[in-house]
Amino acid sequence: MKSAGPTIKLRYMLDVRRLQVLRAVVTSGSVTAAATNLGYTPSAISQQIAALEKEVGMVLLERFGRGVRPTPAGLLLTEHAGAIGTRVAEAETALADLRAGVTGRVVVRYFTTAGASLVPPALARLRREHPGVRVDLKLIDPEDPLIEVERGHADVAIFIHRSSRLVSPGVHTEHLLDDPYQAVLPRGHRLAAKRVLDLADLAEEPWVGSEWPPGPCLRILLDACAAAGFSPDVVVESEDYTSAQGFVAAGLGVSVIPRMGLGSRHPGVVVRRLRKPEPVRVIHAAVRESALDHPAVRGLLTALREAAAA
Repeated sequence: MKSAGPTIKLRYMLDVRRLQVLRAVVTSGSVTAAATNLGYTPSAISQQIAALEKEVGMVLLERFGRGVRPTPAGLLLTEHAGAIGTRVAEAETALADLRAGVTGRVVVRYFTTAGASLVPPALARLRREHPGVRVDLKLIDPEDPLIEVERGHADVAIFIHRSSRLVSPGVHTEHLLDDPYQAVLPRGHRLAAKRVLDLADLAEEPWVGSEWPPGPCLRILLDACAAAGFSPDVVVESEDYTSAQGFVAAGLGVSVIPRMGLGSRHPGVVVRRLRKPEPVRVIHAAVRESALDHPAVRGLLTALREAAAA
């Protein structure tokens, strides 16, 4: 049997303030007493109740002795008004905590070497200053962590900045540090006697790659080699800087590694500065402008600056 027609459900946009007025009248037992407690006139209280009754289409109060008492509909709404009042108070407290940076969630994205040197001290400070803030931390490598901020998936990202890279509106970027690449040679290598090498000095050498899979760091290095007039002859691919140093120490080739990636130096290698040109990674922090209002995000940005300076 077919339905006679669609079921219509009435949806009320109930005014929370009017619900609280109703609750005050019911709990105090009269319009006059509620007006005194709330600092309103009895006429204003009566107008609020009348407007609420018009919204729901039912009588909410009835006279009882010298005061009033709730009808079944009025009692139902009074019970819900109590629950709503509690939730509103909880929401106000939660918002105040969020505004003060006491609670909340900060989403951070980074690349590997930033995670090793910049992120740990910055997060340690954030935890001390904002212990109730949860940090969602994830490695995005070799992809561009900036994309996560531009898409609204992250609050903060540490990324490799390139002059050709356009940053989307609504994203604030801040320079943290310049990270120059340095030549890594086996001990006893013929070029080890020089304190500073031209990048072209490495043109005829077999290379140990340290940027795999390819990403922005590799592009910086290849562009620098092109500017020096050659393409590196990569004979060994490595996925990280530590392994690359091991291959270099074994005499399989030379490598070029950012200074931040040389925190743990292999005893079998020597490190030399480069010039003409000197490849440099320019490291920035990106922050959603809307997230800058959060004290924890501002605190994290300050901590990243200090970690970069150190």
